[in-house]
Amino acid sequence: MRAVQFDRFGPPDVLRVDDVPAPRPGPGEVLVDVHAASVDAGETAFRAGKMRRVTRARFPRGLGSDFAGRVAAVGAGVRDWGIGDAVWGLMPHLTFGAIADRVAVPEQRLARAPENLGPVEAAALPVVGTTAMTALIDKARLQSGERLLVRGATGGVGSIAVQLGKALGAHVTALAGARNLDWITRLGADEAVDYRTTRPEDLDRFDVIVDVVGTDLGAYQARLARGGRLVALAFDADRVVSSMLGIVLRAAAAPRRVKMFSNNPSADRIADLTRAVEAGTIRPVIDTVFPVHDIAAVHRRLESGGVRGKYVIDMRLA
Repeated sequence: MRAVQFDRFGPPDVLRVDDVPAPRPGPGEVLVDVHAASVDAGETAFRAGKMRRVTRARFPRGLGSDFAGRVAAVGAGVRDWGIGDAVWGLMPHLTFGAIADRVAVPEQRLARAPENLGPVEAAALPVVGTTAMTALIDKARLQSGERLLVRGATGGVGSIAVQLGKALGAHVTALAGARNLDWITRLGADEAVDYRTTRPEDLDRFDVIVDVVGTDLGAYQARLARGGRLVALAFDADRVVSSMLGIVLRAAAAPRRVKMFSNNPSADRIADLTRAVEAGTIRPVIDTVFPVHDIAAVHRRLESGGVRGKYVIDMRLA
């Protein structure tokens, strides 16, 4: 089968599409024929080697965290899934490899795919959808009537946080580039502000801030209202270790004010996402769909910025 891999750190050109042996499902695992998988912007740092001090995965390494497709086979002990079931899901925590013709994953990493989405649309949501739900519902405990600021609002997680925040009854302010202000307002933001011309101190105070950028966290933490909560979902890719350490220290010093987590959703949370999509609370935001052999070009586009939502790889495209 085909799988995107790289065997050294470097620019996007290190990525290649390899022919590799197809996996077999072990006990408790499900083999999925992948129709589509999304491209995670955070993986550019892994590919470039900026995360080499915090990961020990061996080469060759795969890419991709979430996918949509159909069950091809099940391992021993699996009773909730049958061959042909339409599913979506995530790779095991802190592992990659979803951009491939087939993946074998623990059954707890799957849920029934939403009936109102095709597989290409569905592939854009498992990671960003469960991240936004955990951030706003579990960590921030966002309440109706509260003021929410989403920093990095036009990306994968940010575009879902805007939708979910509005559905939860918050007044949503989105920080975005000038060309995206009207677009993010149509997506659901009550206000859209150009991050290039607006300093943190120019902003109002907020009950909840979701940060998907990772820089200047102190300045944005200062914009929290009394009882406010900041959920830090990104780090500065140019200062990986110091940025991560800074977030950890902030969360330790003020655990009620600063929240952080590494997204590792339960099967129930993935199923919650299915229900939210079918109810119309969340919808996928796809910038562009690519064939798998364009993966290096996709990473170059990610590094140049400006993506609206997610890039998706359709494994069925020639």
